[in-house]
Amino acid sequence: MFVPVIMAGGSGSRLWPLSRQLHPKQFLPLLDSNRSMLQATIGRLHGLDHQSPLLVCSEDHRFLAAEQLRQIGLDNAKILLEPVARNTAPAIALAALQAMADGQDPILLVLAADHLIADDKTFQESIKKAEALAELGSLVTFGVVPTSAETGYGYLQKGPALQQHGFAVARFVEKPDKTTAQHYLDSGEYFWNSGMFMFKASRYLQELDKFCPEIASCCRNALAAGSQDMFFSRVDSHIFTTCPDDSIDYAVMEKTDDAVMVPLDAGWSDIGSWSALWDAEERDSKGNLRKGDVFTLDTTNCYIKSENRFVAAIGVDDLVVVETKDAVLVSKKDKVQDVKRVVDYLRSKNRDEHIVHKKVYRPWGEYDAIGAGERYQVKRITVKPGQKLSVQMHHHRAEHWIVVSGTAKVTNGEKTYLVTENQSTYIPIGGIHALENPGIIPLELIEVQSGSYLGEDDIVRFSDQYGRC
Repeated sequence: MFVPVIMAGGSGSRLWPLSRQLHPKQFLPLLDSNRSMLQATIGRLHGLDHQSPLLVCSEDHRFLAAEQLRQIGLDNAKILLEPVARNTAPAIALAALQAMADGQDPILLVLAADHLIADDKTFQESIKKAEALAELGSLVTFGVVPTSAETGYGYLQKGPALQQHGFAVARFVEKPDKTTAQHYLDSGEYFWNSGMFMFKASRYLQELDKFCPEIASCCRNALAAGSQDMFFSRVDSHIFTTCPDDSIDYAVMEKTDDAVMVPLDAGWSDIGSWSALWDAEERDSKGNLRKGDVFTLDTTNCYIKSENRFVAAIGVDDLVVVETKDAVLVSKKDKVQDVKRVVDYLRSKNRDEHIVHKKVYRPWGEYDAIGAGERYQVKRITVKPGQKLSVQMHHHRAEHWIVVSGTAKVTNGEKTYLVTENQSTYIPIGGIHALENPGIIPLELIEVQSGSYLGEDDIVRFSDQYGRC
């Protein structure tokens, strides 16, 4: 049985304003209203004989990832946390080392958490072919059969056919210009580089030792000096920060003599932009893709998504319009690659619209920013049954809690007491406090913060059941 390794890092900045640094595209239901892209990635393996998935993700996304796995019945799935991003070669090395920690040497199926694959059956057939090659010691990549002269993907040139399924890889090539991409398409020798792989854990580490020993050594040391925190595996951040930043293509696949390719013709896309989403989904007779409360008149070939407000489009063509609570994007479809420049602008101005949504998810529940002004802000907080926020205090703000539904168990200094619907309590500046939902239904309350500084970093935690500091 192989081990699915799901790579769930990345910020998905080209899909701003929906994708944010703390809630990127792999955790969003972009194509399926009932499943995030991460959940869909795991779901399309259903029916194959495999072990429990190993998820590799950022420290910042650990609780979000754990909750989404729990929702699909993977309560005890292994989650490997990267303290910093160091590209795919180190991330896969950590996964390979982790998979071999109990003495096994499994085949790894390395998948990105944010890809679209329309034909699950064909995809699974390609996996079976790749698994047979991986058993023989090959390092397998999946080459997507191209359908257009795409300049946004790297390419693989196929070499001689193998006795088993697939081809040797003649070479990896960078993203081409339009003329070169058309040549690749016409030749029939080139495939899109999917960024998906299959190989034995030991074979990948052998090749990494040969070609990039510094990465291999750093990952071994970081994992050995790491720790286990609930179902999270942590690596030593000081060691891992020194690891070279390199992709698996550059570090191993372009250098090894054992790279082979299995063709994949299953409706693949990396969903890297709003125009890719428009391409991927069913549109109306005018070529429009509308989501939410949207009205169009004399409008064609547009992607229009509304999350909160009524959006009307009249007499426009080839636009992307995306509305969220705190931002609106309007772009020509052929300019959506420049959305990253908006994110760069927000970052340069120290704004937070690229970092977090108005609704923020926490391991205990979520909160929604309702309003803010000078020296105050208001949040609607939802605490899941049985969950508890950390024991904490604030140097610069006081808080007033009003319970809307459910029952709150409040620690306020030396006192602990219950607050029920339509009741309230006050937490003074510097007061040590905690909030807990002892009931069996969600606790909802309104929190009014007031003070000279209201940032989320004004939290001093004394104890926390989720291991946050």
